[in-house]
Amino acid sequence: MPKMSSDAAAPCQRATLHGPTMGTRWSASVDCDAALDLDALRQNLAAAVQQVDAQMSPWKPESDLVRLNRAPVDAWVDLPPEILEVLTCAMDIHRQSAGAFDPCVGALVDAWGFGAVRDAPDAAAIHTVRQAAPCPMRESLEIDPAAGRARKRAPVQLDLCGIAKGYAVDRMAAVLQQHGVRHALAALDGELRAVGHQASGAPWAVALESPEAGRRAVRGVIELQDLAVATSGDYRHYMEVGDARLAHTMDARRAAPVNNAVASVTVLAHTCMEADAWATALLVAGPGEGLALAQRRGLEALFLLRRPEGLVEMGLGRFGACGARPSLA
Repeated sequence: MPKMSSDAAAPCQRATLHGPTMGTRWSASVDCDAALDLDALRQNLAAAVQQVDAQMSPWKPESDLVRLNRAPVDAWVDLPPEILEVLTCAMDIHRQSAGAFDPCVGALVDAWGFGAVRDAPDAAAIHTVRQAAPCPMRESLEIDPAAGRARKRAPVQLDLCGIAKGYAVDRMAAVLQQHGVRHALAALDGELRAVGHQASGAPWAVALESPEAGRRAVRGVIELQDLAVATSGDYRHYMEVGDARLAHTMDARRAAPVNNAVASVTVLAHTCMEADAWATALLVAGPGEGLALAQRRGLEALFLLRRPEGLVEMGLGRFGACGARPSLA
């Protein structure tokens, strides 16, 4: 039986708040005092994720991301601090991952039919992108946080879908804490972050999904306490072209969708933004390079690899010690 927390005896209720955003839904499970203003909390959580979407969506013509993408090369663009924070983190993980995480894939995303421009691969557009000289993020973007601005140094198109949802979950966690909530689980799609533990003292239990297209099945359970988790895979957002299934995640180094033996990667981190970006990076890097990269960076990650005999798990950190059911309390 889990040990009770010191405030477990206080009157407490479990509230579940949720709403639409970014083509999916956000949610928050909250253990709180009955006096908490849930309507105000719901409104502020919705505003937090809507702000991230308004700033970083490649689908919204007036988003700050689209403004930056449309700006001429070498023209400084004034940007809000939130997107600058995400761009700075993205640049850092791009460097640490040796380019496996590279948000400069917007043109690739559109060419392959996963963006706002088209809904199917376009051979001419793919050829055009592949003919262009590769320009990784570290060479194509300059960020000036002190002045609140950034500029492109090359004609690239940024896409923050591999990190923005994780950041939105972090913003939700910040809102929960600002409202005095000490026990909550914030979620958006496959990204989650625990604020403390449950009021009972038990960690938050999160399902580890089995990477099967067309159905949702639980493969294991992850227990979270003051920690974030994110999963990237090839089984939720994809398209079928002939006999091939194309994942939505792009490998900038190959100028093509990810195509390796990795079905999914789950990463633990203290922020959901970092967990989200690293899960994307390791999915792109693949089983060999990705495992070596995770080991070098001291990441806690679980790879599910497709093998002829079925799915094979390869875990690092607490995943390595406990398989698919790490206790992280």
